[in-house]
Amino acid sequence: MAPFWENIVTTWSRYHSHYLIGARNTLIISFVSTFIGCLIGFAVGIVQALPDSPRAGKGRCAALKILKIVLRSYVELFRGTPMIVQAVFIYYGARLVAGLHLDMWTAAFLIVSVNTGAYMAETVRGGILSIDPGQEEAAHALGMTHVQTMLCVILPQTFRNIIPQIGNNLIINIKDTAVLSVISITDLFFVHKSVSGSLYNYFESATIIMVIYLILTLSVSWLLRLLEKRLDGKQHYDLATTDTLAHTSGLVRYARPSEEKK
Repeated sequence: MAPFWENIVTTWSRYHSHYLIGARNTLIISFVSTFIGCLIGFAVGIVQALPDSPRAGKGRCAALKILKIVLRSYVELFRGTPMIVQAVFIYYGARLVAGLHLDMWTAAFLIVSVNTGAYMAETVRGGILSIDPGQEEAAHALGMTHVQTMLCVILPQTFRNIIPQIGNNLIINIKDTAVLSVISITDLFFVHKSVSGSLYNYFESATIIMVIYLILTLSVSWLLRLLEKRLDGKQHYDLATTDTLAHTSGLVRYARPSEEKK
């Protein structure tokens, strides 16, 4: 066996428990933060997609515009700066500027959540605007309020349409949690730095975590594809033909026995 592979086997046999703990922490941060980020993204995206109604009062319109400006600034700030800089600013800056002493786990969840929320906000806004306006008009014609229309008509379709992007953000978070090592979070990359610093086998340790990251992301992709197929429903179904619609609506005229003979 080549020395390279021998070093990999030796490193894994000695520190496999540490790698598994790092992978577990990476998954916990990624899943929890993606879920919270999706909630933030839906809230921000819905507000950004609200139309400026002429029926609303001037005060309400002004408040909505100010809120949209604030939320837009939040989105641009967190999309336009690296997560590693955000981690340093939130964890260390909050203590220096505001006197907030955040523990590193709270800071980790906060950093990844608000970063994910910024990206999800634009995804949700685009998903809402992609729905046919005729559906909203039809819901209003049936007497549904704007809130009922959003909850029962628009958002379910939006959620189905943006599931691939939600999965994409989850996979990105699994990889991007590596930047949290800057605040000493014991994720997979932090374990790699510790092991390689102890054994001076940086490349071998990097190979191990690369394989682990690949296993994690491929597993998540497979599970998300299963979810998409589940939401798609049955693949085989009968199309509603003209005759079927006529029978259902009661418009068909059944022929008399004498007419059938003719």
